[in-house]
Amino acid sequence: MELEGKSAIVTGGSLGIGSAIALDLAKNGANVALNYRKHDAEARAICDQINAMGRRGLVVKADVASFKDAEAMVAAVVKEFGHIDILVNNAGVNRDAVIWKMTEEQWDEALAINLKGYFNYIRAAAPFFKEQASGKIINVTSINGLRGKFGQANYTAAKAGIIGLTKTVARDLARFNVNCNAVAPGLIETDMMKQAPDDVRQRALAEIVLGRLGKPEEVAYVVSFLCTEKARHITGEVIKIDGGQYI
Repeated sequence: MELEGKSAIVTGGSLGIGSAIALDLAKNGANVALNYRKHDAEARAICDQINAMGRRGLVVKADVASFKDAEAMVAAVVKEFGHIDILVNNAGVNRDAVIWKMTEEQWDEALAINLKGYFNYIRAAAPFFKEQASGKIINVTSINGLRGKFGQANYTAAKAGIIGLTKTVARDLARFNVNCNAVAPGLIETDMMKQAPDDVRQRALAEIVLGRLGKPEEVAYVVSFLCTEKARHITGEVIKIDGGQYI
């Protein structure tokens, strides 16, 4: 168990990629606190699975766009687990529209959750990482933050911003033995993607050289690796997990 005794926060941990990350961290020995906003039953089900592994799970209902909620959650996790070692920023939303139809509200909500939310949690956790002179931060971005995507100006701007944030935080916290990296998934077989029209799935598959969509656990495996000491000399990196969708 390479993460035995570690404690982690996973934002957006009730569904999809976030839940897979939370479960894989627990399988590797970590106690895991989940942030969620809407899906109470799903969050508690993931927490129950973590507890069934012999780890400690914690669920906290919080809005990642709220600076105060982030501070409160990090403080609650430190109080419950005694320390925080890992922060995985994953929570996000899609508010898609072509640029000439995108509303101010769609832009603001996507940036508030998908980018400011990451800042909020990093800012809240950084003093604890500094004090203990260790920590791992993993930010979930997207290949669309590297290449752009039709109808997603708000989403891709936020995901590109996460990459800049990752590299800067890696510099800011390096002297305190804190690693900060990002993973950039391509299209992943989440529940939302399973409900997509067949023509959307076929267009996506045509881009992927491995010929299939990724699985949430395949993102989780890379995140867990980056949280171990095996990855101690990796920081400021963006690792694509996309089956060759964007080469």
